[in-house]
Amino acid sequence: MPGVTLTILSARGVDLTVRRAAAADVPAVVALLERDPVARARGDYEDVVDASAYLRAFDRIDADPAQLLVVADLPDAPVVATMQLTWIPGLARAGATRLQVEAVRVDEEHRSRGIGEALVRWACEEGERQGATLVQLTSDRTRDRAHAFYERLGFVASHVGFKRRLG
Repeated sequence: MPGVTLTILSARGVDLTVRRAAAADVPAVVALLERDPVARARGDYEDVVDASAYLRAFDRIDADPAQLLVVADLPDAPVVATMQLTWIPGLARAGATRLQVEAVRVDEEHRSRGIGEALVRWACEEGERQGATLVQLTSDRTRDRAHAFYERLGFVASHVGFKRRLG
């Protein structure tokens, strides 16, 4: 959707560059996702034998104007965080556009430095700039620390979510 190329944020006094992910970033983004203990416990990455599947998925995301995959870089460390944003127009809520935030990950080595907070706050601001009136996300029910983090940022646990695997 948006043509985000570069935004500099401050995360506790350190400059954080937020930018649209490029195909060259895919291995680093996948590494962040694969290191997540909840995803590993679900077995999300056990059966991946075709690494090019990630590049095909990236190409679909990058070509879709309603999608934005971003990465965050520190001056001395590239791709320390990532998230995917999706703008969802709908008839509910008087024709509102929602911003869905997915796969927020900060490298464990760089956590507790304000990076996640800066990234999520930026996502909310970007969502509003692009016409969204609501930001929503889901979080695995076992992620108590993440829930407290999102609540501290003003999110409310307002719904029960359901998922069903296909295929």
